Amino acid sequence: MSSRAITALLDRLEAQSVECHSLMVVHRGHVVAEGWWEPYSAQRPHLLYSLTKSFTAVAVGLAIADGLLALDDRVVDVLPDHVPDGIPEQGRRLTVHHLLSMTTGHDTDSLTEAWQREPGDLVKGFLGVPFPEPEGTRHAYDNPTTFVLARMVERVTGRGLPELLDERLFRPMGVDHAEWDRVASGATFGFHGLHLTTEAVAAFGELLLRNGRWGDRQLVPREWVELATRRHIDTLPWEDGSGDADYLRGYGYQFWVSRHGYHGDGSFGQQCVVVPSHDLVIAVTGGHTRAQAVLDAIWECLLPGVDHPDSARDDEILADRLRRLSFAPVSGEAAPGRSAVATLEDGTTVTVDPVDGGWLLGFGFTVEAGHGNWRESSPLGRPVVASGAWQGDTFVADLYVITTPHRIRLEVDAVAGTATATWNIVPLTSPSLASHLRSPLMTRPDVA
Repeated sequence: MSSRAITALLDRLEAQSVECHSLMVVHRGHVVAEGWWEPYSAQRPHLLYSLTKSFTAVAVGLAIADGLLALDDRVVDVLPDHVPDGIPEQGRRLTVHHLLSMTTGHDTDSLTEAWQREPGDLVKGFLGVPFPEPEGTRHAYDNPTTFVLARMVERVTGRGLPELLDERLFRPMGVDHAEWDRVASGATFGFHGLHLTTEAVAAFGELLLRNGRWGDRQLVPREWVELATRRHIDTLPWEDGSGDADYLRGYGYQFWVSRHGYHGDGSFGQQCVVVPSHDLVIAVTGGHTRAQAVLDAIWECLLPGVDHPDSARDDEILADRLRRLSFAPVSGEAAPGRSAVATLEDGTTVTVDPVDGGWLLGFGFTVEAGHGNWRESSPLGRPVVASGAWQGDTFVADLYVITTPHRIRLEVDAVAGTATATWNIVPLTSPSLASHLRSPLMTRPDVA
């Protein structure tokens, strides 16, 4: 593998301001490059958002292999206690295949309307949302389909989705740190909410590349991997006719077909890219909305470097760069002894109290922030990593919810007594910082 090609990939992403948190490149079963942008790190799990769907699809495949589920099994037969009164006839016909391929007949994501209809039962809400298209004829990215699949797997196996995947997938692969966010009932989202390290995501890609085989064990049936990762339905351009090249190649069973191979994809830059033709897996986590830009960089910068190694000096230059990847701590003065009290727009009182080498930031709970470095604390269960500084009369801090793509920029005007807290990207589940610092996060998207 060309180290210059990997350097070109990093250069491209940096030039386009694509915020990555980690990168791992595996070629012929060997890790040829890996890096984490500090304060992100190798041992830290990262929220995968919808890349979770691909893991749920594997769980479906395991249930099918065990003879407990079939592609033509109907939702209403497996989950009869979740069937709403007056269900459309089409809702009665929906099968595992329709859910996996997201071809139930909805023409847009039904998540918000399904939760509005049945706040405590997303399956029932989903089945009650009208179906404007015949089943099996049109793909529409539809989050509740995967939630329903998770509940079907749990019903037929008698196991929770996390427990099933721990036993059959994660533990055999040496992954012992999978974390799952949950809805208010305690059920896993299925379509979202899995936290894994970058290494575990890359290992998942390698498992798929090897057709479900891990070492001397066939963890996932070869036939299922082949079925799940091939095209089952065309994907459609956006309403304005636009669309990204690697999202218009078709959809498998909770996988996207790519121009080269296929990929699992999660909001804000979580990607597991598998390229069988080049014996290549790329795992990326991030905090951006430029997924296609990452894929373009892989195809245009990385693929030309496969099987073309460079000099030892080039390898050293790349290794040094990968070691130095980082986000800069907030710049400014320490101003020892200076404190502040201010109020956020929602009425929350924020306090800034100096301590040795940094500050204690109070929001009703306390976050530690370092000066010129990162300081970690876990006030509500999950870690937050922060740095801060005084810039004139304004105290500025970056708070990284480090197991997610998200961070908050806090600005406290000590003179005016006001403060703002702005997400780099607003989380899809809740804008509440406290929610994301609890483990496990238990929420559902707010509905109007």
